[in-house]
Amino acid sequence: MTRILILQGHPDPAEGHFDHALADAYREGAERAGLAVDTFPIAQRDFPLLRSQAEFLDETVPPAILEAQELIEVANHLVLIYPLWMGDMPALVKGFLEQVFRPSFVGDGDMNQLRHTRLKGRSVRIVVTMGMPAPIYRWFYRAHSLKSLERNVFRFCGLGPVRHTLIGQSGGNAASRERWLETMRELGGQAK
Repeated sequence: MTRILILQGHPDPAEGHFDHALADAYREGAERAGLAVDTFPIAQRDFPLLRSQAEFLDETVPPAILEAQELIEVANHLVLIYPLWMGDMPALVKGFLEQVFRPSFVGDGDMNQLRHTRLKGRSVRIVVTMGMPAPIYRWFYRAHSLKSLERNVFRFCGLGPVRHTLIGQSGGNAASRERWLETMRELGGQAK
């Protein structure tokens, strides 16, 4: 059975943001298709930021990070949803990814390899919401932070294929938001 892990990356732990609705819609579509789904709300977990190479290489991880790693290990497909903040992912999401994808988790502990394979076979969908129109982010700003996340985190750690969905103007009006929610339900049902 396909198992999906939704990483809810909105840094506000309060529900009610469009990112939360997108995650709920993805989950709804996946469950309707008979797929197993776990959700990990990053903002509702407590973990410190890494401040040194020694901390990054340390194999002792906080309980929240261990929970996320265990969910990733059993997942076939990851979905990361977050709002674009200052042209990039929120700092909380970056700090989370640094904690989770430590050398001891992604491979043999050697981060000098070009690519790791321990997590190979897991696909990824990145959903980014933003205030600006998505084509401006994609073409004018060249989606630089998204490309970095795809290449330097997910693909480097052996995950793939990595797909993305860019939702500009925070989903637009009510009709546009409903279309985006339906798109998420469809993607969830296909585990894409």
